[in-house]
Amino acid sequence: MSSITRCIWLFTLLCQPLIAMASTVHRCEDDQGHITFTTLSCTPGERLSTHEVRSYMPGTTMAILPEAENVETSRMNIKPKELVVVGQQERPCGGDINPSQRREAIINRRIIAGMNQQDVESVLGKPDKISTRNSGTSYQYAPKRGRSAQVVFDEKGCVKGKSQTAKSPR
Repeated sequence: MSSITRCIWLFTLLCQPLIAMASTVHRCEDDQGHITFTTLSCTPGERLSTHEVRSYMPGTTMAILPEAENVETSRMNIKPKELVVVGQQERPCGGDINPSQRREAIINRRIIAGMNQQDVESVLGKPDKISTRNSGTSYQYAPKRGRSAQVVFDEKGCVKGKSQTAKSPR
């Protein structure tokens, strides 16, 4: 075979119409609304719709998938269910403060009753000294920048009291 014949043969193969590159996909939906895409046929009792899918060819601007058809399926008739709260998060320090008050106190670097040990550490950092007496815990913070603090927790780990020394005026 001559080189000219080979070039013509190759050119003919490469210039096949894009429709020859398309394939058909079956969309099968059963009574429960489960959808399966296959190149084979659907099982008995399933609704069938066919879709033509074209292979992507580099350098083309043709869409790979055709526009979707808005067809109502059995799943669209189902109404959304109402949200039911089964349980509530238990607050070990009681309902003294709500989450927004807690968050605001941490941002403003304040200690308030109802906070737990983790909240206090978020505000003041790790304590310099921890002491325990009669099932209560106390965090002591050494003077930093002229200020010191002591926070007392109850047996549940909730803030029971606090004391803070202010910076001297000098």
